[in-house]
Order: sequence, then structure tokens, then C-alpha cells
Amino acid sequence: MPWREVSAVDLREEFVMLAGREGSNLRELCRRYAISPTTGYKWLARHDAAGRDGLSDRSRRPHGSPGQTPPAMAARIVALRDRHPAWGARKLHRRLRDLGVGAVPSLSTITEILRRHGRLDAAQADKHRAFTRFEHPAPNDLWQMDFKGHFALRAGRCHPLTVLDDHSRFAPGLEACADEQAKTVQQRLCDIFRRYGRPWRMLMDNGAPWGDDRDSPYTALTVWLLRLDIAVSHGRPYHPQTQGKAERFHRSLVAEVLGGPPLADLAQCQRCFDAWRHVYNSERPHQGIGLAVPLARYRPSSRAFPETLPAIEYDSTDIVRSVDANGRLCWRGRGIKVGKAFRGQRVAIRPTTSDGRFEVCLGHHPIATVELDDAP
Repeated sequence: MPWREVSAVDLREEFVMLAGREGSNLRELCRRYAISPTTGYKWLARHDAAGRDGLSDRSRRPHGSPGQTPPAMAARIVALRDRHPAWGARKLHRRLRDLGVGAVPSLSTITEILRRHGRLDAAQADKHRAFTRFEHPAPNDLWQMDFKGHFALRAGRCHPLTVLDDHSRFAPGLEACADEQAKTVQQRLCDIFRRYGRPWRMLMDNGAPWGDDRDSPYTALTVWLLRLDIAVSHGRPYHPQTQGKAERFHRSLVAEVLGGPPLADLAQCQRCFDAWRHVYNSERPHQGIGLAVPLARYRPSSRAFPETLPAIEYDSTDIVRSVDANGRLCWRGRGIKVGKAFRGQRVAIRPTTSDGRFEVCLGHHPIATVELDDAP
């Protein structure tokens, strides 16, 4: 995936930070970012010499320094708040520290500076409570995927597709889509998988294009994910808290991006999404992970994306059947329904530890169960 012009510096900075992770493979990372190793080493050297400024094609920005007087420091705090109007004192404090600013004022002092300069809105004050949080132990163990409710543009509508890593809160994808069709989602996921690799599992709700109903929970899109050896999970119906991290991500997206005037078209929308995704991943302190930035906790998956779906290999002990056009297979004289999403696929029937119960599997992923009263 080539550099996007509007966010070249952001992508270069992301590349540099990921390249510095322990155990990273620089040549593999260069391939995923569609640059040569020579170019990759160039950006690493420039970043070592000049930080983010060294990643710009034309570095003409003056060197900044932390203010030595209260007015200069207050001006810096106000300027950062103006760039991120939804950030409170805790995020501003942590971001200034991450930027290397010396003698950052206390939280109460920052709050007072915001109030004195008319930047504190009581309606936007942080109202966080202590929650019991659960997160997967490592990056890429689970990605949450969802569509944020679509909204009007001056030309058409945008359907934001969001992809979030459960462990790190890193957002591999924030895509401005014209629709919510399976073909659109698959194309965007291909780009994301090429850059960041494949997760082990993905969590989605029960709506289209990745859900159908309780009796037929699989679609062509989720079967494609299974073929990529990505397990698929669905949240409980009418329980959005199952995807709480994605819901919280959507709230931040609304507060920090979508609260302004209507955007012109999908191209402008994607530019805004690209810029904000970089801020969210590598600048915005996240309270759910101890005010670290998501990029500090993320690393790309070691499971590269295959451009061609690999063939499924079954053991000689497996009972293999093909699913017909009606989504059924025949075994022991009976028809077994597995869903039309699997038509044309070869699946395996395997015994379980319970007498008379068998699993139907696509590869090693169970997709249905079979009860046989007359099983031996």
C-alpha cells in the first residue's frame, strides 16, 4: 500500500516506531509499507538525527522549545488544546511529557489555564469512572470490527469502517466507505492485512455484512476470514458492551472528528480519518492503558497476508464432505445444514468427546454440530 500523500510524515513516523520494536523484521516491515529497505534505513537515520522533523520532505519548521515562563507554557497548553478540543487536563499533561516538554504544570494548573483562557467547557469535562476492564494479553489476539453509523456528506454518505486491536487499542483501520457491502469490507481488510498482518480472531456484531441471524451466523465475508485462518466471533445481540472498546473508539471519533461542519466527499473524509488515526494511535494518551499511546503497545502480526487463499488440508482420519448449493452436506444418509455461505467448500466431520456428537469444521474452525442418536 503506497504512502498516502496527506499523511506521509504520519506513516513514516509509524514505520519508524514499529521498526524499533523488539524482534521487528525491517525488510518484512518495508515490504508491508511498500518501500525499499534503502528508503526504510533512510527514514530511520533521519528520525534518529532530527526526530519527526527529519521525516518531512522539506524540513523548514523552526525548532520549538518549552517555554521558560508561565505565559509561554500557558500558550503551548492552549495551542495543544485548540488542536484537540476534546482532550482534558490528563491527556494534555501526558502528551506534553511525551513530547519532551520540561516542567509540565500539574493537572490542576492545566485545568486553571484552560479555564482562564476560556477553553474549559463543563459539558466536556472528564466524567470517567473506574471500570473493571478486560483485554487480551497480546497484540493481534483479537481485533474488534464495526461500522460506525453512517452520516451525510455534502456529496453522498460515509459509512466509517473501524478496526481496533483489543490489547493495545491501536486502530489498524479507519476507512471512509461508500457502503457496507461485503466486497467493500473485504477490499479494505486486504489493505489492512497487507500492512499489519492477520489477527488470530475478529469480533463483530450480528449485522450485515458479517452476520445473518442466529441460525445462519456466517456470511461469505466471515467464511473468507475463516479461510485466512482468522477465527470469527459475534457479540451478544442487543449487548453493544461486548464491543465496548469499539464503542468507545466511536465516541472519540464523533467528539474529535465528526462534530464539525459536514465534509465534502469521501476523499476529504478519508484524509480527515487518516490524520486523526495517526493522532489517536501515536499522540493521544489513552486512559484505558495508563495514558500510554496505543502505538507504544502494538506490534504487527507475524502472520503475513497471503495474496492467494491457501488450500485447506485435512487429515486422513477426517470425514470430508462438500457443501452443496443449498448449504447442506450429506452424511450417513441424512442432510446436514451448515449454511449457504459455505457452498462449494470442503468441510470435515470430526467426533467430539461426547457420544453421538460430531463437529463440522472448516479447516480447524468448528462451524456446526451434529447429534446422532444411533452413533456407535
